[in-house]
Amino acid sequence: PLPLLFFSPPPSFFLLRAMKNPPDFAMYCLAVFLECSGWRRMLRLVTRAAAVLRRQQTFTFTMAATVSTADAAGGGGCSSELSRVARFIASDDCQNICILSGAGVSVAAGIPDFRSPGGMYDTLKPELITATPRQRSLMATDPTYVVEYDMFMENAYPYLEVRRPFILGTAKQQWKATISHHFFDLLHEQGKLTRLYTQNIDGLDFQTHIPRDKIVPVHGSIGAVACEACNHPMDTGAFCELVQSNIKDIYRKDAEAPSESSPILCEKCGKPTVKPTTVLFGAGLPEVFFDSMVEDLPTCDLLIVAGTSLVVSPANMVAYKVPSTTMRLVANREPVGQELGITYGTEGGRDVFAEGDCDECFAQLAQELGLMGKLMERYDLLPEASQLLLDRLDGNGGGGNEGGVAADVD
Repeated sequence: PLPLLFFSPPPSFFLLRAMKNPPDFAMYCLAVFLECSGWRRMLRLVTRAAAVLRRQQTFTFTMAATVSTADAAGGGGCSSELSRVARFIASDDCQNICILSGAGVSVAAGIPDFRSPGGMYDTLKPELITATPRQRSLMATDPTYVVEYDMFMENAYPYLEVRRPFILGTAKQQWKATISHHFFDLLHEQGKLTRLYTQNIDGLDFQTHIPRDKIVPVHGSIGAVACEACNHPMDTGAFCELVQSNIKDIYRKDAEAPSESSPILCEKCGKPTVKPTTVLFGAGLPEVFFDSMVEDLPTCDLLIVAGTSLVVSPANMVAYKVPSTTMRLVANREPVGQELGITYGTEGGRDVFAEGDCDECFAQLAQELGLMGKLMERYDLLPEASQLLLDRLDGNGGGGNEGGVAADVD
């Protein structure tokens, strides 16, 4: 029940503070009881009440000074300690690298944002969605009901209509894997990557050569399809054809879309509950996530935390379940994870902060490793924003395999 409890909304440090805050602790216990009882609707109300309690309090985390200086050659605001990380990656002491990635690694791909101002949730118009008046009222109050479990099991159309362009665009590879994704692939080529835990549902990791069994989509993926009721898989191509022909376009950009939506039925159970394998609010996370953590983390030498706020539980467990000897590299625009035990500001310590956009940080790390030449070989596979970054770095003399520790890695 704990993964379900913390999934929506994500009170990542709720339990950590519980013993110091009786109201929070009582809410936590009640939520566990309700989840065990299967009261999903009540659980949603409880977790939202907990969120209100958290917002009423002010948290001040003492921020240690971060070791982050802008790269003089134009490589972004990444940490000067990346050289130390690169030497460790190239060494025989680093054999098992795990990665926890978030939305920051896909920024350069230009994927539509669901949650930010101007995103799909912010601009949602329930009156255009195929739903009952009650369901429209719920979505008007909270747009995330579009991806809520009970809502979907009652009516699949809100989910399918809102995410129609994302489903079809992903199938057509409208968005391309970024420098960050390809850098992770290079770590796999070097035989260093143990597992990639991605919180993203965009499926961009599957555009690389990383084997599928090394990728754990913690929150599911838009690139795989199954029945929510019976888990029977469906061919992604066939599903997208049905989305194209059966689901109306509430954004009115597809002239060939139907005027009204009709159900997409499961081939096995016959229910209209077929969807991409993204995890709905109120549903459990894939067992492979928990099984992989048990298998991978005890022997992890380097954990890369990339483009995530580390506030979503239980995904953020990866950050603190690694051994105390594991080096942790955090590539993000701001320091995160202090409440989870990550400590910044100690030169030569286990935690290294690389400040800046993920693409910039991993491009700089590729330079340090002497892998820029291999990254440039993938130039045509990258989105425009990633290409422009490589052009800038190459113009500053950052390309090729000169310098770095390429001999050690290759």
